Amino acid sequence: MKRTAKSRKRSARTAKKVKRTKFSDAAPAAMPRIGLESAVERVVPREWTIAAFDPRLPAVLSTPAMIGMMEFAAAQAVQPELPSGAITVGTRIEVDHLKAVTEGATVGAAARLVGFQGRFLVFEVEARSGDLVLGRGKVFRAIIEPQTFNARASARNDS
Repeated sequence: MKRTAKSRKRSARTAKKVKRTKFSDAAPAAMPRIGLESAVERVVPREWTIAAFDPRLPAVLSTPAMIGMMEFAAAQAVQPELPSGAITVGTRIEVDHLKAVTEGATVGAAARLVGFQGRFLVFEVEARSGDLVLGRGKVFRAIIEPQTFNARASARNDS
């Protein structure tokens, strides 16, 4: 397909925007230690099941609820080693939901910091109910300063 001069200019403008907004590949100076771990355990309430969204569906733990537990464990693992006032926010998930458990089941989620990709922390995560592996995968989180983050997010809403 032949590109017009107008489309080439538009592509150049888009490329410049991407360059300006691209995250730095440099990791922050104070990174948490590889190997940090955390785990959480909860009893599955009805509102965490897919039946809470549609009563025709079974009352089994939803994928978003399972991932939420994994994200919480990951955030909790590194929090003590973050700079004062810093937190982490989720940026990417690569998780397989392998098995189902019903409302009332006890579920544990664990996270372990295994590496960095630029400024992003990489965690291996797993959810279990007893010996049954419910899900596993990777969670990616970024270290942020909440005030700056909130200001940028608010500015996007005002646009």
